[in-house]
Amino acid sequence: MIRIVLAEDHAIVREGIASLLRLEPDLELIAEVADGVAAVEACERFAPDVLLLDMRMPRLDGIGVVHALAAAGRLPATLVLTTFDDDPAARAVVAAGARGFLLKDISRVRLVAAVRTLAAGGSMISPALTEAIQRAIAPVGGAPAHAGSSDAITEREREVLRLIAAGYSNREIASTLAIAEGTVKNHVSNILTKLDARDRTRAVLRAVERGYI
Repeated sequence: MIRIVLAEDHAIVREGIASLLRLEPDLELIAEVADGVAAVEACERFAPDVLLLDMRMPRLDGIGVVHALAAAGRLPATLVLTTFDDDPAARAVVAAGARGFLLKDISRVRLVAAVRTLAAGGSMISPALTEAIQRAIAPVGGAPAHAGSSDAITEREREVLRLIAAGYSNREIASTLAIAEGTVKNHVSNILTKLDARDRTRAVLRAVERGYI
């Protein structure tokens, strides 16, 4: 079972998400809270596998929750849900340690898949947000930053990065690209090294910042 804490201040939205999660036999909703401080307390008490976190809440916002739990060494795999296409907030919350950032207009299937992906160690970033970040930081003329450097990302690594950003596991990437899973692991290792990133989520954001995806 994937144990989940849901933090959302709007009761109707919270109840709707909760009802969707309860339809899945492998998901267990262990706590529902309505503000950021309660979210921190629930995670410290229950140690969930996944935290579903609203970006804007009373007492402590999503970024504050992630910072507080990360500082205490109690941050679970965190998926931030928001109604706002807020690129600076997306970068900030992922930099703070969240592993996913999605808009609330996603389908139930997409939400459940994201929860399972995070619980399995993956990441999930909205393609719309990824594209918006890329447009906002793209240099004049559209040339990718750092292009042509000795540690430039290869075309195959770009393909792997795009699939990582979509939440694919190594096995799913291997199946999609028709390559061995061990080869995927090598690509991921090379990507992390080239982008000086400690995990897949930060690798995706740095790839976006540099214009690789």
